Amino acid sequence: MDDHAVSRRRRALFLFFFLNGVVMSSWVTRTPDIRDQLGVSTGQMGLVLFGLSVGSMAGILCSGRFVSRWGTRPVTAVATLMVITSVVVVGVGTVLASAPLVTAGLCLFGGGVGAGEVAINVDGAHVERLTGTAVLPTLHGCFSLGTVVGGLAGMVATAAAFPAHWHLWAVSVVAAAIFAYAIGAVPAGTGMRGAPPASDTARGARPRVWRDRRLLMIGAIVLAMALAEGAANDWLPLLMVDGHGLDAAVGSLVYVGFAAAMTLGRFSGTFLLGRHSRATVIRASAMSGAVGLALVIFSDHTVVAAAAVLFWGLGASLGFPVALSAAGDSGPDETARVGLVATIGYLAFLVGPPTLGFLGDHYGLRSAMVVVLAFVAAATLAAPAAGRHTSHRSRSDIGAPAEAAPKQPVRSTRTDE
Repeated sequence: MDDHAVSRRRRALFLFFFLNGVVMSSWVTRTPDIRDQLGVSTGQMGLVLFGLSVGSMAGILCSGRFVSRWGTRPVTAVATLMVITSVVVVGVGTVLASAPLVTAGLCLFGGGVGAGEVAINVDGAHVERLTGTAVLPTLHGCFSLGTVVGGLAGMVATAAAFPAHWHLWAVSVVAAAIFAYAIGAVPAGTGMRGAPPASDTARGARPRVWRDRRLLMIGAIVLAMALAEGAANDWLPLLMVDGHGLDAAVGSLVYVGFAAAMTLGRFSGTFLLGRHSRATVIRASAMSGAVGLALVIFSDHTVVAAAAVLFWGLGASLGFPVALSAAGDSGPDETARVGLVATIGYLAFLVGPPTLGFLGDHYGLRSAMVVVLAFVAAATLAAPAAGRHTSHRSRSDIGAPAEAAPKQPVRSTRTDE
């Protein structure tokens, strides 16, 4: 590929991640309005969010096999179309006040994002080999940037009392336009290998890697930090509305602050990992997240609670990806190790929404977040298991064929999606 084609391809990959971030935050910022329109309780809303978790897990687990068989372009195309369709379905479910339809839409969205981000990361790794420069860290930073942009739009729409379904349908139109522009720059054939999917490899190696105590400690870190990130993505606007008495527009603004802190943390990851050990970065991330969560939970001052969300976001931004990188360097069979630890992490996304919803129904969302705080605080104790070194592996390379990994070193360390 000539330089122009590579440059256009790189921009397209950035846009795909940006698209996913916009769609995600557009949904999150409207959850209070959608919850009210559905007429469901906090616990029932947790079951609705369970659809997103199930879809995400299915997409992640299937994506490696799909990319290996058909390549990244068709997987990216189908996954993005699933995301676009899901927004339409959620909007229809909101109009009809149908919780099952909204749940189905979120399941479709989770599957599209889960499968698509693996394919995009395989493409990003290929671009790294072509250019010799890091692409994957910026990809995940673009996702966070998309959450900021989508969150701001959601905040404005909420403040203007713009109907949630029309907002989501407008987002689907924008996403469709981005897809139409970007998909042509993604070449066919990337990622089509004869090697078995990484998920199969992970299953074959699991009995052995499960006996690695250090790997299990890293898995505990990933579980805690995934729970911290997922809890905010699923519940933060509702937490600020129900737990601190803010109106829906201000609750959306608080979520934008969280997304902005995540973005800052991820774009700063290369700098931090170049100067500090993984263990230090994880410990600092967990401490920041714990402080933020504690203030949100226990402070009755709304300004303090809202500002504390920034510490929560900074803490959640690097813990997950840095721990996954540590898993890859913890011993032989890198794919099996990262796959196993990622599966542990995704359990947080799978069981977190309904569990927190159930607890929130009985004790309030602020009290439910004590569970998240306990896990994040424990991650500070497990941080030494992450070791000292850094790597270039991306969280979303999970499930991708082994050959898709960059074969030459890149010039910066990895942050996350």
